Amino acid sequence: MATTRTEDLVAATRSVESVWHGGYHCTVEAGPFTIQVDEPEEVGGANLGPQPTDLFLASVASCFTLAISYAARKRSLDLTELTVRATGRYDGLQFGAVHVEARIGAPEAELERLVAAAERVCYVTNTLRSGVRLTTRAVVPKDGEIQ
Repeated sequence: MATTRTEDLVAATRSVESVWHGGYHCTVEAGPFTIQVDEPEEVGGANLGPQPTDLFLASVASCFTLAISYAARKRSLDLTELTVRATGRYDGLQFGAVHVEARIGAPEAELERLVAAAERVCYVTNTLRSGVRLTTRAVVPKDGEIQ
């Protein structure tokens, strides 16, 4: 019978935790980092940080940026520039589409290969394409008391 090491379980999942601070403001603990999240003032927030949809698009853009960088490094290509823009098109209470555009300072003959390689290794865009199963549930606070 195969055993699962604790290190394998840690590598198999990733979690962040959000704590509400009132209104539309929360902080998210992501590893050793704390991210302020809020809504813009025009929708009732205090504009203390990016809104959740911007963080979502930031995840797409940053993961794809690092995936292209990884692909270029594997091909021993020196990039002179790399910027990625992720744009979401609202469709009601969700994005109906997300468009990713990469400006890559590399030989033109390499651009499509770099994007194809990045598409294979980018966790965030692969997750979106997979139609990931999402589950939600409510739990009682740790101290057992409802506040």
